[in-house]
Amino acid sequence: MAMHSDRQLVNLALIGFMGTGKTSVGRLVAEQLHFEFLDTDDLIQTRTGRSIADIFTKDGEPAFRALERQVVGELTARRQTVIATGGGLPAEPANLTSLKTHALVACLWASKEKIWERVRNQSHRPLLHDSDPQRKIRELLELRAPFYQQADVLINTDQRSAREVAQQIILQFKLARRSER
Repeated sequence: MAMHSDRQLVNLALIGFMGTGKTSVGRLVAEQLHFEFLDTDDLIQTRTGRSIADIFTKDGEPAFRALERQVVGELTARRQTVIATGGGLPAEPANLTSLKTHALVACLWASKEKIWERVRNQSHRPLLHDSDPQRKIRELLELRAPFYQQADVLINTDQRSAREVAQQIILQFKLARRSER
């Protein structure tokens, strides 16, 4: 895990597919590090006064991605923040590049079976409003995997509790910051 000298690890960013635990893990990490917790999807919903599903349905995915890029740009000004990102955010290479300037990027990974098990009853997820949501999960995972794999740290969450995953991330963050000095 080689860190570039121009990186300042003042924040922690969690990327990964929906249902991998970014929000629950992110909250635990923030609590333990005494950082602020921020979710890019929540930020967009608060700002627009609309749900993600509504933005997707009425304006389309490109409009949502544009809002996401705007939010990512603003995150560079933050300090001591744990940032949970939307599942598709890293598929925009500029977003990942931007996050890496100020944050250690940790990817939470899970199998498609585990993801389906976790998200199947969550109606707020626009991507699941599909005739074959399991196929959709499989396709998106394949599409996004190359971007997820560019994270500094990859953690499989299939068999781990949110608490275990949080501990692992905190450890990696501390190690990365130590090697930075």
